Amino acid sequence: MNQIKRVCSVYFSPCGSVKQIVSTMAQYAGEQLNLPVVEMDFTLPEQREGKYIFEADELVFFGTPVYAGRVPNKIMPYVGDGFTGNGAYAVPIVVFGNRNFDDALVELSLLLEQNGFQTVAGAAVVSRHVFSKVIASDRPSEQDKEEWKRFVGNVLWKLEQKSNYIFKISDLIPGTNPPEKYYTPLGIDGQPAKFLKAHPKTDSALCKKCGICAANCPMGTIHLENPSVTEGVCIKCQSCIQKCPMQAKYFDDLAFLSHKQMLEQNFARPAASVFIS
Repeated sequence: MNQIKRVCSVYFSPCGSVKQIVSTMAQYAGEQLNLPVVEMDFTLPEQREGKYIFEADELVFFGTPVYAGRVPNKIMPYVGDGFTGNGAYAVPIVVFGNRNFDDALVELSLLLEQNGFQTVAGAAVVSRHVFSKVIASDRPSEQDKEEWKRFVGNVLWKLEQKSNYIFKISDLIPGTNPPEKYYTPLGIDGQPAKFLKAHPKTDSALCKKCGICAANCPMGTIHLENPSVTEGVCIKCQSCIQKCPMQAKYFDDLAFLSHKQMLEQNFARPAASVFIS
């Protein structure tokens, strides 16, 4: 496939699952094409200060998590403005925590197409839910990884047959096109759970002020010298919770905890990833 000169892994991944999935797929493609894989991480604020420009001879695996059934709204403007495709081939990938991906995949596909990418295929991939240690705790599994490998094979086959296809995958993805609504989180009582203003709390007896939580906050919300202080937007990504070596970070917001309980009660069943090519 001599028209592809470089494979890229591009992702927003606060807790690491998106990075794992997107980078693994890109690595599969790189191995098959005997090409290097370049990683582009735009998770942290300083990684979103410039623009990423691609060329027509690149294959880009591009991933975000699913928040409320959509591309995370606080990074969506950057996805829309920070990437220029110039005809590069793109594979949009959204990662969801065993509930549903709703309109996230069609939304990411549209954003990339509007930025000048040719979308080859798309995937909505299951991973453990970041709110809970029990929802899809065994995902991704070895079976999942085999599915990723087969999907990448289909992507490369499609590129070999490129004269037979128009690369605009958004037309094939189920959902509302363009997306109109966000998923409304529900509590255990079935009523809307409102926790937009919730911020992580800090157990001062455990916190060593190491700064890991602040350094890994994708919104730059946690104060570096005093991690108990949060200033600005919290997107509930759980990065600070999962990466604190002392387990000093936690959420105690009642609406958030009720939503988490609802998810654990209603979405324990194994969800299926969706691959479209």
